[in-house]
Amino acid sequence: MVNISSLWQYLALQSPLQSMSGEQFNITKMGLTTYSLPQLPYAYDALEPHISAQIMQLHHSKHHQAYVTNLNKALESHVAAVAANDIASQIALQQAIKFNGGGHINHSLFWKNLAPAGSDETSLSAAKDLVTAIESTWGSFDNFKKTFSAILLSIQGSGWGWLVREGGQQGGLRIVTTKDQDPVVGGDIVIFGVDMWEHAYYLQYLNGKAAYVENIWNVINWKTAGERFLGTSSSDNMPEL
Repeated sequence: MVNISSLWQYLALQSPLQSMSGEQFNITKMGLTTYSLPQLPYAYDALEPHISAQIMQLHHSKHHQAYVTNLNKALESHVAAVAANDIASQIALQQAIKFNGGGHINHSLFWKNLAPAGSDETSLSAAKDLVTAIESTWGSFDNFKKTFSAILLSIQGSGWGWLVREGGQQGGLRIVTTKDQDPVVGGDIVIFGVDMWEHAYYLQYLNGKAAYVENIWNVINWKTAGERFLGTSSSDNMPEL
């Protein structure tokens, strides 16, 4: 396992590598490892009835797995392109790395900010400092919830909605959206996020996005969200993947 920050460090490399032994470069030699699908911290049916076991199984084992598989393939190709000083191929691969790398980061964060309804983790009392900050920013928790939900429903096409701490651990709270699988960047700390791709809800809710958004509040892991807010969680923007 390796921290996802190694991926960003890898992408920052622009100069070709020279192999003194003549052997082919690979991800391991670049200081990276092959990424793998993280296990869920709960069973596929644990979020029912709000998110069905069928959706969770497909979302995790098929969709997230596809991002991991395609990320590894793109990274292998990029390593070869760097070793060959093939600038055109390096540039061409950036979108695949961004899309699939973002998909892996976003989903790894998403799974950990969900928990079974009625559990201690989904109680607002598990995130008292965060709730206080939310009420200070939006006037009340209900107003925050309405605002966040409206922003989720305003996303056109596929994307994500996030509550973030702006600019780092001392920043204020704000709601942001990202398109497709773009991850949160620029120093903002993810508190929690909601996947608004159709594959996250369609098998259960069909075109009823509003019902999906209403019900997902029942399975938000406020314990993890509160820890991310305080900076005490290992499940931050750069999780171990």
